[in-house]
Amino acid sequence: MSSVANLDLMSDLRKFGATEVNACFSCGNCTATCPLADNDAAFPRRFIRLAQVGLEDELVASKELWTCYQCGLCTTKCPTEADPAEFMATARRYAIQRYDKTGLARLMYTKPWAAVVVAVIGVVLFGLFFVSLRGTQSVTELALFDFIPYPVIHTTGIVVMVVLAVFALIGAVSLARDMAKKEGVTWTSLWADKESRGRTGKALWYAVGIESIGQKRFREDCADDDPVDPLHRRRWLIHALTLWGFLGLFVATALDYGLDVVGIKPTGTLVPLYYPTRLLGTVAGLALMYGVTWFMINRYRHHGTAAKESKASDWLFLILLWLTGFTGFVIEVALYVPPAPAWGYWVFLIHVAIAMELLLFVPFTKFAHVMYRPIALFFYGLAKEKSAA
Repeated sequence: MSSVANLDLMSDLRKFGATEVNACFSCGNCTATCPLADNDAAFPRRFIRLAQVGLEDELVASKELWTCYQCGLCTTKCPTEADPAEFMATARRYAIQRYDKTGLARLMYTKPWAAVVVAVIGVVLFGLFFVSLRGTQSVTELALFDFIPYPVIHTTGIVVMVVLAVFALIGAVSLARDMAKKEGVTWTSLWADKESRGRTGKALWYAVGIESIGQKRFREDCADDDPVDPLHRRRWLIHALTLWGFLGLFVATALDYGLDVVGIKPTGTLVPLYYPTRLLGTVAGLALMYGVTWFMINRYRHHGTAAKESKASDWLFLILLWLTGFTGFVIEVALYVPPAPAWGYWVFLIHVAIAMELLLFVPFTKFAHVMYRPIALFFYGLAKEKSAA
């Protein structure tokens, strides 16, 4: 990695949230306390030091930024109240804007009102676009999908996904390249022989199955801020339900589209609640709403270290997720109330507009964690496999 120092790094980081980190004198309490610190991951003292000396390239390419779950133990044990947990969150925000080539992420993280304006304008533009192409308010079984024709939604969704994929790939590939260089990983070392391919496969399973979906270290190693919290308020469970809910809705939507393509069930057809895709979507939506609602409650109450400081971008992300889930359930009610009530058409319009914007914002908001964390977990899993060999 480059060793050129960015002398303005600390002052720039403060714009993203870290205001107390200069109080750190590298005592090591945070690393000694952190349940994720091991021979290959010195949380978070080394990364504070990287920021203090201006080694930006090495900081943003550190896998530990994304394998940290901000449990807050380091902050509670810090003798100078430097708030290392908030520093790690700040460094992740900084890394997101670093790998975003449009400048939108930086705007949304450092200009709160601008972030709100951008979000509102985005929803309005999507809404106006769909209104301009709307159909009639029919009383058929597919009423809502007559109002905004499904081909319009489908085509717009494809365009949004293509734009999302372009910016997501630029950021993800850039991070993976920098992280590989920092970790000394090459393409040859990943696939050269049977042994290396085995390590690579295990690292992929660790990143996707064990950690991203299974939340193993979050559950077992990252203690919650308040040990008396009941299970239903545990951060790992709230995080997991939000993630599983979003993935479940994505899968249900994809399956519903597939059934439409092969002619089994046209999109929007009224089916029993126990129909597989409908049941999956309902359960996933409930999981998403539960997780996001508790995240918002905790942030509002400043419950726990991770929720002590909230950026406008944090609230924006949660509000968009919550509104997407809530309007989705309202639409489900409208589908089962024949004929479709008048308000159902406009809720459907709002739902589609917000969902499109939420997808479009993936590379520029906290949603980018879904892109970057699995990459970091892969390199962490690879390092574990190498050390165990």
